[in-house]
Parts: sequence; C-alpha cells; structure tokens
Amino acid sequence: MPKVSLENISMRFGDITAVSNIDLVIKDGEYVTILGPSGCGKTTLIKMISGILVPSEGRVLIDGKDVTGLPIEDRDNGYVFQNIALFPHLNLEKNVAYGQRVRDRPKDKQKEVSHRYLELVNMLDRMQMLPGELSGGEQQKVAIARALASGSRLLLLDEPLSALDARVRVDLRYDIRRLVKDLGITVIHVTHDQEEAMSVSDRIVLMRNGSIVESDAPMNLYRSPNNIFTAYFIGETNLLLGAVSRRDEKNVYVMLRDGSEVRVKETPFKRHDAVVLSVRPEYVYTANEGLKAEVEEIIFMGTYWRIRTTAESEDKVEYNVPIDNDLPCIGDVVYLVFNRKMTMAYERPRQGLEEAIKLE
Repeated sequence: MPKVSLENISMRFGDITAVSNIDLVIKDGEYVTILGPSGCGKTTLIKMISGILVPSEGRVLIDGKDVTGLPIEDRDNGYVFQNIALFPHLNLEKNVAYGQRVRDRPKDKQKEVSHRYLELVNMLDRMQMLPGELSGGEQQKVAIARALASGSRLLLLDEPLSALDARVRVDLRYDIRRLVKDLGITVIHVTHDQEEAMSVSDRIVLMRNGSIVESDAPMNLYRSPNNIFTAYFIGETNLLLGAVSRRDEKNVYVMLRDGSEVRVKETPFKRHDAVVLSVRPEYVYTANEGLKAEVEEIIFMGTYWRIRTTAESEDKVEYNVPIDNDLPCIGDVVYLVFNRKMTMAYERPRQGLEEAIKLE
C-alpha cells in the first residue's frame, strides 16, 4: 500500500489562501483522519491529494512518485464523497464493477471483483437492486466497495458519513475501519466530527486556518495536547486563567484570579508566568475545600450529569456526576479540585484566549 508525502503544499484561490505550507507524511497502511472546523482547508487538502485540485505550490508524492500534476483518473485512488455518487440506473453489481469495466477487464473478472467487494460490505445478496432501493448507509457501503473494487491503492474519504443518520454513522464508521484494516489499505479520511475521528484513526491531523495545528494518535491529542486549540477543539475542556505562583520538588502551583491555588502537571513555566489551565470535566471533583464555585445549571447527559458552575475566580467550570450519585441544587456552593496529572498549563496567548481558540 502507498506512502503519501506532501511537501510544502499550498493552495490559493485569488487572494484567499485555503491551505498554507503543509508538510505531511502518511505511512503505508495508516488510517489518518484530517480533522478541523468548517473552512479550515481539510477538503481542499484531500482534493489536492486526489488530483481534483493542483496545488499552487509544493508537491504530492505517492510511493516517492511526484503526482502533483497527474489527473485524478490516472492516480489509482479510490474517492468516496459526502454526497453518495452511485450510478442510479445501474444495479449494485454493475456499479461496483464499473472501475474494472472502464479498464476493459474481461466480464468474468468484472463480476468476480464486484462480488468480492460487495461481499466484504455485506451487500452481495442485494447486488441486483438499484441504488434508489437502498438506505443512505447501504448506498455509502456500495460506494466504498466500488472505490476499492477499482483496484485503488489509496482510499480517500471526504466526509463520507456526514449525510447519514447518527446511528448509521456510528455503525458504518466501524465497518469502514474493519474493512480497510483487513485489506491493509492506506486511508485519508476528512471529517469535522471529532468523535468519528477519535474512534477510527491511527492518527489525527488537526487543521485550523489552512495549517496543521498538531498531529498525533487520538489518545495523545485528547490526554496531553501540545496546543491550547487542540485541547479546546478535541473533546471538552475547562479553561482557566492564572499565573504560576510557586514550585517545589514535586509540584507546580498556579494562582487563579480569586487567589486560590491549583496544582498542575509538571511544566517549564517560571514563577509569575501568565498561563491558561486546561482540565477536562471528568477530571474535576468536589471536595471539602478547593476552588469555590456556584452551581448554575444541571444537564442530563445519558450516562452522567453535567454540572455547570461559575467559580469565584470568574472562570466557568464544568464537572460530571455519575448518574446514580446525589446531585447538588442550582445555587449551591461547591468546592472543586482538579486531577493534577490531567491539568495542563499553556502559555497565555498574546492575542487573547478567545482569539486563540475561535473556530474561524
């Protein structure tokens, strides 16, 4: 399966720079998800990899071969779009066989390949049906089978699940992951859905404003992100303003705006450095003393309750309560403590916190 290398890739549309100076290597057989908010450049990037767009600068290499100017039909890639693009007048068998047909393969070979990939997506028993007789999820399975049956060495998925119902999306994303791993195919998957990215990827590439913010395994991006935007965009987190107040052999302390101190994970910041703390709601607990806060809202989340508070430090802090535990009441005062090992400190952004984490 192919290795994909992007070398200093940029794409401009007039005065607008959609993608800027991206260097990225995707290994053989790796499942990489390009994640980011709408307008961040992720779809532009996958279109340059596929050959739909030619970059303004830089090169696209597949297995070391420069394919930057090569048309999409000559790249041997499978491309699955957000909008399902099956031929409505052809049955499933002929839809999936289409790639073999345009390569002028023998009819028995076309049928053999079509049946093999329809079986892989559990649609062989419906091969005589037309696309319009299927659900959206079933149609997208066939679209994936068609992409693979064309002999593609690289599978490109451009928001392939976003048009489907929530339950179908969940089931199909696991089916895709299982299928491509069984086949050993290299996959580049574009999505704005962080849960989708977290659950299927070997690695997530997070984009913002046309550039890569951070790239790592899903668990690393969730538990110990290097960038404050990553902490904010992936999952949910509380962000609190403070400054490093003191250090000892084992701990670093950050003073919040109300004068209270919080222990945080080891950090290189020095005393008086202005920082932003990030701690996810599942690592915030109540205690007999700690950060004083008032309960403002209680939200049922299915398997737990989400408690929203405003602290005396003026920070908004959320924490979770197991579904069977006792709940506070709105207006109650609670004392909050943070899991030290899961409380990250970041340099206070010079442009301001809101500007550093905004999605556009």
